[in-house]
Amino acid sequence: MVDNSSSKLVVGLKQLWLWLLLIGPGLICVGYTIGTGSVTSMSKAGAQFGSQLLWVLILSCFFSWVLLEAYGRYALVTGDTAIHSFKMKFKGGRFFTILVMVGVVLGQWCCLSGLIGLTSSAVYETFRVVVPSLAPGGYVPILITAVILLIGLYIVLWVGTYSFFEKILVFFVTILAFSFVVSMCIVLPPVKEIASGLIPSVPKVEGVYLMMAAFVGTTMAAPTFVVRPLLLKGKGWGKEHLKEQQRDSFMSAFMMFVVSGSVMLCAAGALHAEGRTIENVLDMANSLRPIAGKFATTIFLTGILSAGLSSALPIMMVAPLLVSDYRKGKMVTRSVLFRSLTALACLMGLIVPVLGVNPIVAQIVTQVSQVFVLPLVVGGIIVLINRKEMGRHRAGIVLNIGLSLSFLFALIMSYIALISLFDLCR
Repeated sequence: MVDNSSSKLVVGLKQLWLWLLLIGPGLICVGYTIGTGSVTSMSKAGAQFGSQLLWVLILSCFFSWVLLEAYGRYALVTGDTAIHSFKMKFKGGRFFTILVMVGVVLGQWCCLSGLIGLTSSAVYETFRVVVPSLAPGGYVPILITAVILLIGLYIVLWVGTYSFFEKILVFFVTILAFSFVVSMCIVLPPVKEIASGLIPSVPKVEGVYLMMAAFVGTTMAAPTFVVRPLLLKGKGWGKEHLKEQQRDSFMSAFMMFVVSGSVMLCAAGALHAEGRTIENVLDMANSLRPIAGKFATTIFLTGILSAGLSSALPIMMVAPLLVSDYRKGKMVTRSVLFRSLTALACLMGLIVPVLGVNPIVAQIVTQVSQVFVLPLVVGGIIVLINRKEMGRHRAGIVLNIGLSLSFLFALIMSYIALISLFDLCR
C-alpha cells in the first residue's frame, strides 16, 4: 500500500514537471518579471499600503497578458521575431529598433545591479542571524557574495542551451511561487480589505507614485514582450501551436499575478496591520514569520534567491538575444557575442554592491527605469499585429482595444515615473 502511494506521488510530480515544461516560454517570461524587484516592491507596498494598490498590479498583469498574446501570435503566424521585424518592416526601422534595444538593455542592466545587490545582502544578513558576531553592513562580504553569484550564473550561461535554461527557471519559479503562496494563505488579510484594493485609489503618501511606477516596471516589463518571439522559436513552436501559445500567454500573466499578489498580501497581512514598514532586507522576512516562525529568514532566503536567480539569467541574456535577433532574427546562445555581452552584464551587475547603497531603495529605483521604453514596445506590436501578412490572424476589435489601453497605460506610467524620479532627486 505504501509503495503504491509513493508510486502515485512520483507519477504526479512527473506529470506536474512535464506540464510546467509545456509552458516553458511563459515561465521564462515570468523569470523576466518576477524577481527580487517584484518581491521588494510588492513587500514594501503591502507593508506600507496594505492591499490598496492591488488594482495597479491587476492592470499590469492584464496588459501583460494582452502583449504576450499579441507578440506570441505575431511570431507564430509570420515566423519572424520582434526586433528583426521592427528593423525590416518599419519606415526608419533601424533607428526605432536601436532605440528599443538600448532602452530595454539599459533598463535590464540597471535591474540586474539592483537584484544582485539585494540578493547578496539577503545572503549576508541570513549568515548574520546564524553568526551574530558578524558586523552589520558587511560591505566586503556582500561584494564577495555578489561576485560568487555572478560567476555561478555566468558558468550556467556559458554551458547552457535553451532547454537547460528553461528547466532551471521552472525549478526556481516553482520554489518562489510555493514559498509565498503558502505564506499568503496563513496571513491572508480580511476579505473586505482585499476587496477595497480592487477599487482604484491612490494613498496620499509621499513615494506612492514611485511605487506604482516600480509595479509596472517589474510586472509589465518591456523585455518580456520583445524577447517572447525568440523564446517561442527556441521552443520550436510554429503556426500549428497557436492554441498552446494562447494558453502559455495566459498562464504566464496569471502566474505573475499569483506570485506578486501573494507577496503583497503576505506583507499586508503580517506587517501592515501592525504598522511595520520595510527599511532593510531582513524586514521583508518578517512577512513569513506567521508560517515559519524562527525559520522565516531561511525560507525568505530561499524565496529571494529563487527570485533573484530566476530573473538574473534572463536579464543577463537579454542584450545578446536582442543583438542576435537584430542581425539574424534567431536566438544564438553559444557564440562569442553571447558570452561577451553576458560577461559585460555581469560587470554591470556589480554596480550596486560596489557602491554599497541601500539595496531596497536601489531595487525599487532601478525597476522604474524599465517603464520608459514600454510605450515604444506597445506601439511597435500594434503596428505589426495589424499588418496584412497576418491574414485572418490580424488583431480583432477586442485585441486592438486591449493594445490601445495598454499603450495609454504605458504613457501614463512613463509620465508618473519621470515625475517621481525628479521628485526623488530634489
